[in-house]
Amino acid sequence: MSATAVHSLWTMAGGVTSAAPKDKFNAPVIEYAQLAPVLIVIGVAVVGVLVEAFVPRRARYYTQVFLTVVALAAAFAAVVGLAAGGYGTTKAHIAAMGAIAVDGPALFLQGTILLTSLVAVFTFAERRLDPVAHGNHVDSFAAQAASVPGSDSEQAAVKAGFTTTEVFPLLLFSVAGMLVFPAANDLLTLFVALEVFSLPLYLLCAVARRKRLMSQEAAVKYFLLGAFSSAFLLFGIALLYGYAGSVSYAAIADVVDGSVTQIDPALADTMGNDALLLIGGAMILTGLLFKVGAVPFHMWTPDVYQGAPTPVTGFMAAATKVAAFGALLRLLYVVLPGLSWDWRPVMWAVAIVTMLGGAIVAITQTDIKRLLAYSSIAHAGFILAGVIATTPSGISSVLFYLGAYSFVTVGAFAVVTLVRDAGGEATHLSKWAGLGRRSPLVAAVFAVYLLAFAGIPLTSGFAGKFAVFKAAAEGGAGGLVVVGVISSAIAAFFYIRVIVLMFFSEPKADGPTVAVPSPLTMTTIAVGVAVTLVLGLAPQYFLDLASQAGVFVR
Repeated sequence: MSATAVHSLWTMAGGVTSAAPKDKFNAPVIEYAQLAPVLIVIGVAVVGVLVEAFVPRRARYYTQVFLTVVALAAAFAAVVGLAAGGYGTTKAHIAAMGAIAVDGPALFLQGTILLTSLVAVFTFAERRLDPVAHGNHVDSFAAQAASVPGSDSEQAAVKAGFTTTEVFPLLLFSVAGMLVFPAANDLLTLFVALEVFSLPLYLLCAVARRKRLMSQEAAVKYFLLGAFSSAFLLFGIALLYGYAGSVSYAAIADVVDGSVTQIDPALADTMGNDALLLIGGAMILTGLLFKVGAVPFHMWTPDVYQGAPTPVTGFMAAATKVAAFGALLRLLYVVLPGLSWDWRPVMWAVAIVTMLGGAIVAITQTDIKRLLAYSSIAHAGFILAGVIATTPSGISSVLFYLGAYSFVTVGAFAVVTLVRDAGGEATHLSKWAGLGRRSPLVAAVFAVYLLAFAGIPLTSGFAGKFAVFKAAAEGGAGGLVVVGVISSAIAAFFYIRVIVLMFFSEPKADGPTVAVPSPLTMTTIAVGVAVTLVLGLAPQYFLDLASQAGVFVR
């Protein structure tokens, strides 16, 4: 084969024919301003890693907290700027060479993730709950994550007053992945974003200061099951690529609809093979349902929520759900709307077993963190009811529910960090008996959160559930609403039971104390209560905001 023939093959493969040698290879066009929220968070996360390397140990904590708060606030300001500039409505488009969608749902979910993370960071930074050890303030994270629990090196690190300040850059990397996940517009970007936000979470779950072995066990379970679900997702991506000859959402949607005009001869044999589409779509859905914690892919949730440091549990329970439901909505509404006859019955079944499973198993729980974990599984079922609606109001109701739910969750886990005994957090329900007499304010705040989870009127939980069920009923899923209402009634039982336990039981003599937090955790709890009440009493503005943001760009 002559050199010229090889050369012509090369240039044709590069998308440039040898007949026109003057044509240059086109450089990618990246809209940096529209990707600003993600770039700010990743940039500061990298700076945070450098802080760990170069800043003296005693200054690291303050530097990291400051950087993290500034990064999340700046990124949120960038999201608001984009929304104000019309990128959520009239200027919505696909950026970064087709990899990222800049549209209403993406900006709404990114804003929710950033605000939730900002509120969660304050619980990460809390250092007043434990008594001062060896003259040093103590936070929720291990003194030295690399040392074996109970070893001499760990005790030396505790004495020296070390803290794992790496949790702040890890949180930022995780947030960066979550920002890309619901905005991804091709399957490879989706997968990369999934890994970017999952890997830091696996690490964050393993660095609890107290009960370190339980924390490490939770992290290993999460990692193994997370890797398993990532494999499903990746296999599904490969099959959909074989089906459509592209990983781009729009190109796959065109092949599903049958509106594709040009068929690549190399893919003519497999393109349009429905078996590849159905199996690939099912595998990708499996990967995403794992992340939202839907039954039967929920097995990791209670163990991980219980074992992880409570600030991490709060962050993860809120932000991961928002990101994963955003990606699920985009996949079903942008890529597979032509397949809704096939995926709707499956999602019906998943939503029903998720609502009932989460609510019924929660009744048997004796640990407050496990109870909240099963509660989050039931909520995933309620949100799926909105996803199944396949109407514009379905999208906006899911967006509203995610926004309302995320703040209640972070606030509830922040309250859990306050109730302590000699061994750290007192998470066993029996320890919470009589809490309302010992610390009426903390018990009252937790009661507000529990009522919101139960969907009692005048709380954000009621407004969210009402919106989702209304959308489901209008979308022809009335049966699902009936199951949802029954599940809500079952769930209300165990929320009310905790309230009765707190206010109408005698406090035990050796019961736990309620630690007085610094203004950081107070801020988290206060914001949670404020959002819960505002969205419950005057939800209309935010429902309108969600409905304006409810249109996907294709």
